[in-house]
Amino acid sequence: MALPSVIPRTLPMLLLLGVSGVYCDSHSMRYYITGVSSPGSGLPLYSVVGYVDDQEVTNYNSDTQRYLPKTEWMKNLGPEYWEEETIKDRHAEPIFKHNVKTAMNRFNHSEGLHTLQRMYGCELRDDGSIVGYQQYGYDGRDFMYLDTQRWIFIPTMNEAQISAQRWNSPDIRLAENDKYYLQNECITFLKKFVEYGREYLEKRVRPEMKAWKRPESVHTTRLNCLVYGFHPRAVDVKWMRNGVDHIPSDEMSPILPHPDGTYQIRVSVEVPKGEEDTFSCYVEHSSLGEEPVRVNSDPDNCPSITVIASIVCAFVILVSTVGVGLFYHKKLRLGYKSTKHPIFIQSSFIS
Repeated sequence: MALPSVIPRTLPMLLLLGVSGVYCDSHSMRYYITGVSSPGSGLPLYSVVGYVDDQEVTNYNSDTQRYLPKTEWMKNLGPEYWEEETIKDRHAEPIFKHNVKTAMNRFNHSEGLHTLQRMYGCELRDDGSIVGYQQYGYDGRDFMYLDTQRWIFIPTMNEAQISAQRWNSPDIRLAENDKYYLQNECITFLKKFVEYGREYLEKRVRPEMKAWKRPESVHTTRLNCLVYGFHPRAVDVKWMRNGVDHIPSDEMSPILPHPDGTYQIRVSVEVPKGEEDTFSCYVEHSSLGEEPVRVNSDPDNCPSITVIASIVCAFVILVSTVGVGLFYHKKLRLGYKSTKHPIFIQSSFIS
């Protein structure tokens, strides 16, 4: 199916992966490869950022010109690996810059600030099943994505039809190469990285929980439930009436990162005045055991100044990270080649 627009989808995929559902020992690896047409955006002209689960693990950009580990446990790959991958990305950078220009031509853009991004990766689920994904965008909008059921490229813009038709043609069949990577090499590297970082990736930190209420109008009250300081990210927070009826939230924050590596989320609902005591917030997280924890609202349970400061700090971290996932980029190849690099490189757009 077609993907929604890039801005609302990329940000959640970068930062909010795992918002719904309780944590299980699934792991994912994904890469955001971004290019910018001209300086002035505050972003490098070319960048590659890799994630395992919610943790940034690798980074290359046109400013540093180095492929670098972003965690201590990724340094287990050794200096030779990072040197080899630096060389590969230096060779890939001019190819990508050509892609940006080609994309601009497709849209009849001769100047100005434009962005191109490719996001791809794989997931290993706790039942042993695997999932791969790959998508592209231009200037904050969907451009094209890989249908991993039929293994064909689907254009989401008229300007992408040329590439999709070419890549799906019998003489190219690019999706077959991508299928091999996503179902084999990507999973192999994901397993290796998870093994290196298991102590961090699978640590459990119990959340702090606060629920409070405040008048919303003459007839309604707003109930707020703040869950913070937890790890891993996956969490399920919901308001229920009498412990039975789930009340859909009309206001939910994204899961925000804290500087200490933990997370927070706030879920709010509007309820009839006088009926507040029939509602409770239920929290499910891997650190809490089998049963969800119930939190009742209390007008004196509002977050302290310290907690509020951490919320602001988390939002700042979110905004600063959006630069990686705000756009889509692509480097395309015409043939599969085995590589020690978890990132696979493709040649330029088909003109």
